[in-house]
Amino acid sequence: MEVSRWSCEEVKSWLLDKGFTQYAELLCDVHEVDGEVILTLTEEDLKTPPLQITKLAHIKKLHNCIQHLVQENNNYHEKLKNGTKGCDGSAALMNARSENDYDSDMDSEIENRGKRFQPEFKKLLAGCVYAFFASWFTAFVMVLVHERVPDMAKYPPLPDVFLDNVPLMPFAFKAAEICGLTLCLIWMTILVFHRHRFILLRRFFSITSTIFLLRSVTMFVTSLSVPGTHLECEASTYTMAGRIERATHIVMGLGMSLTGVQTCGDYMFSGHTAYLTLFNHFITEYTPSRFHHLHIASWVLNLFGIFFVLAAHEHYSIDVVTAFYITSRIFLYYHMLANTQSYWRSRRIRYLFPMFSFFECNVPGKVPNEYEIPFANVDFRPALKYLQSMLNKDEEEGTTTSSCSSRSKES
Repeated sequence: MEVSRWSCEEVKSWLLDKGFTQYAELLCDVHEVDGEVILTLTEEDLKTPPLQITKLAHIKKLHNCIQHLVQENNNYHEKLKNGTKGCDGSAALMNARSENDYDSDMDSEIENRGKRFQPEFKKLLAGCVYAFFASWFTAFVMVLVHERVPDMAKYPPLPDVFLDNVPLMPFAFKAAEICGLTLCLIWMTILVFHRHRFILLRRFFSITSTIFLLRSVTMFVTSLSVPGTHLECEASTYTMAGRIERATHIVMGLGMSLTGVQTCGDYMFSGHTAYLTLFNHFITEYTPSRFHHLHIASWVLNLFGIFFVLAAHEHYSIDVVTAFYITSRIFLYYHMLANTQSYWRSRRIRYLFPMFSFFECNVPGKVPNEYEIPFANVDFRPALKYLQSMLNKDEEEGTTTSSCSSRSKES
């Protein structure tokens, strides 16, 4: 949307989003500053009457954000002139950036802090639906491949450089899942405190679902023999109702042996390796580059988890290598296209990857790693007042009922 056409409420929302809560009422409610006015505000306007902001740091920061907003509005008109379209067919609010702007991640994050990243809850809901479908479909395919698992007596394990030279570690598969759960906990903590958590979450749903739908295809088209004689894998036949029940059990147990899920035949490629690699990449992408210790720990957990998957003899080496390569490439390609907005310059990308275009068309660049206390700007006072009024109403009704019953007893 064009900034100069913003209403006072939209300007107020922008100020709250940028952390200028104390000035939202002053600018929008008292002085009725709309989009057209805020684009003309200077540093002198902010520190002199009638606004008269006294803190120098607030003046500088607010003026800097307004300058970024002016640049966004100018870029909007530039895009409109060039005919670039957004999600709804209108001109997209995107910044035209030179190639040199992508040389430094830090420069990119600083530049993008002045942009407006919208949560877009409808897209998050679409991502949730996509993730639910992909997880259940993958589980259903896992049930189908279990019915087709090759007979171990007829098809012995294939030659494998790693499995043939590394002894079996019975505890290793659960150790790999513990590594994955640790990475998952770190990622969930980042989501809670990241300012743009809803964009991150729908990206996680989109990338994860796409990878596991691809895994459904690869493990269905070719059935590999069981990689270890220690595994108790026999072909099982289910009715349709049994398949649905079994798939639901896999989804509810997240496909982990720690939750009692036992699957066979789903070898090409490794789902555990895919999750380990995804969590690692999301953690390192959405935390500041100066968090060296966290990034090192994330990579260590990723690589040790992969080693444990192989040491448990649950997958062939090719399963793990393929999973790591495909997962990392899809993650990197997705973010490269999203961060550079290359899809706007390629009609082929928009046609071949419509879901990617749908999720990313309103994201104005690389998502900056900004953090906040969740729900800090949410005003709970109306809800508390409503709850208090309901409680008072219940107390009054209870008092009235008790007085009526006592009167009936007296009569």
